[in-house]
Amino acid sequence: MATIIAICRSDKKGTRKEPIPEGLLKEEEGLDNDAHADCNTHRQISLLALESIDKMWELGLELKPGDFAENLTTEGIELVSLPIGTRLTVGDEVLLEISQIGKECHTKCAIYRQVGECIMPTEGVFARVISGGKVKTGDQILEL
Repeated sequence: MATIIAICRSDKKGTRKEPIPEGLLKEEEGLDNDAHADCNTHRQISLLALESIDKMWELGLELKPGDFAENLTTEGIELVSLPIGTRLTVGDEVLLEISQIGKECHTKCAIYRQVGECIMPTEGVFARVISGGKVKTGDQILEL
């Protein structure tokens, strides 16, 4: 079963996000009160699998959810294998649509500078919020 391990937000772009117990995903905008929420982009919410973070743990880094600036840390779903356009339900209310896999890093993050690589450019996933609502740690994720 795929679940939400953490919901993370930050006040400023370019910083690590801090886990919060629950959040509100706003339709066509993103996570309420997060610096990356934006109705003018297809990258309204970011997701990263705990299985991807494990790869960096194996390099000796001590990391926690939000350290890659992801909004939702997941477990039990292979996000990078989902085609663009895939729809996911999160909890009882939220519907997301995968809009981008990976991203170009214009400035190398602190993790890249530490170990010479980062997983977000290849394994970070972005989505549009089709239908908003509350999300909390432990919510189930279903692929439609």
